[in-house]
Amino acid sequence: MRWPSIVLALLVVVLQYPLWIGKGGWLRVWEVEKQLTASREANRRLEQRNSSLEAEVRDLKTGYEAVEERARFELGFTRADEVFVQTPQTR
Repeated sequence: MRWPSIVLALLVVVLQYPLWIGKGGWLRVWEVEKQLTASREANRRLEQRNSSLEAEVRDLKTGYEAVEERARFELGFTRADEVFVQTPQTR
């Protein structure tokens, strides 16, 4: 009676191995799901970045306000009728 139990238990282990550890097993599925979640999150962040860059390009193409703002803050430009006053920052 002991041998059939051992053989049956061994057969169950052999049949369960591919289900849990094999190429299409549950452990591999969990790993791929984690990778998929990480990829979706990265894609979401990149889509947000792309949409903000697209809006900025659209603003630069259609109006002068965005160009003027960029020239003021990045390059320090002023208009002809403006006076530039620089104050030192105290720490």
